[in-house]
Amino acid sequence: KSLGPLIHNPQVVAELAKRGISVVNNASEVQSGTVIIRSHGVCPDERETLEKANLEIVDATCPYVLRAQKAGAQLSRQHGAVAVVGDPDHPEVEAICAYARQAGGNVWTIDSADRIPKDLPRKIGVVVQTTQNREVFEAILVRLAEHGIEVDVKDTICEATAKRQSAARELAASVDAMVVIGGHNSSNTTRLYEICKGICPHTYHIESLEELDPTAFDGCTIVGITAGASTPENQIVAVESYLERL
Repeated sequence: KSLGPLIHNPQVVAELAKRGISVVNNASEVQSGTVIIRSHGVCPDERETLEKANLEIVDATCPYVLRAQKAGAQLSRQHGAVAVVGDPDHPEVEAICAYARQAGGNVWTIDSADRIPKDLPRKIGVVVQTTQNREVFEAILVRLAEHGIEVDVKDTICEATAKRQSAARELAASVDAMVVIGGHNSSNTTRLYEICKGICPHTYHIESLEELDPTAFDGCTIVGITAGASTPENQIVAVESYLERL
């Protein structure tokens, strides 16, 4: 079993289910056997529950996520206050916040420069969701400075994510349309879609080839393709082959 979907790609999760790896949403649901900790990580109380149950634990937490969790806890101990930049409803952000709170600090989440909490102290630690849009992150840091808040920043954006976003920006500026492939529940894929859509109006976020509308590409000469970190190669190749046939 995996605690939460291993990755945010429904097609891959469905394939794993066929192979016997089912998804549970609560650590207490696993009574015996092996449990896989999802790539987005889990909260410390969930990990403790698994460890007390004497289960065989396979920790598939992304190393960048682990780094963000540790950074959140460290900043919490140092400053007693931490802002986590990211989607407050995302499991990765929930876990980072939980580790920071466990370390004794007050914790806030910020997902937009226009939504800076009014009760922030004058000095805080700042950590960021690994798949966050760097431009959004930097805009939040600027706004915090404008509010007179001193920040101790741990830049925990995944290096591969940052490179993918940069490449997507460059590609979107040079094509007639963009196709972004990956789970609709995938944060990093959604970020790519938002970035590309802001540059190339004809940008489409799909999970699989079946979602493509061929008429959407009428009059297009060049179509760009990008994909989320959890999108398997076969899904990308299928879309590429289809568009080439058009």
